[in-house]
Amino acid sequence: MRKVTPFQKKVFDAISKIPKGKISTYKLVANFIKCRSAQAVGQALKRNPFAPVVPCHRVISTNLTIGGFGGETSGKKIREKVELLKSEGVKFKDGKLADESMVFDFGDTNER
Repeated sequence: MRKVTPFQKKVFDAISKIPKGKISTYKLVANFIKCRSAQAVGQALKRNPFAPVVPCHRVISTNLTIGGFGGETSGKKIREKVELLKSEGVKFKDGKLADESMVFDFGDTNER
């Protein structure tokens, strides 16, 4: 098993709360764990050794576009992310999340 940092563990624990069929954003995750950097969240997710069990594919850009996946922003990895989300009922239209009601904002979770 790969060793993870305390920060990565905090990020992985947070995204594990995102239910199947929902997404969150790097910024919402950062806010939830009280981190000022959405980019730091993205870097932690890039190194997620537990995917897809720890569902980093459920985190997208703040502008509701697909964002990155596995350190990539285009190509095979992004197609894989889109397919994972599609299999969970999350759809994109014209490159953006089709239904904003699918955004999970951690507002109904009390654990931090």
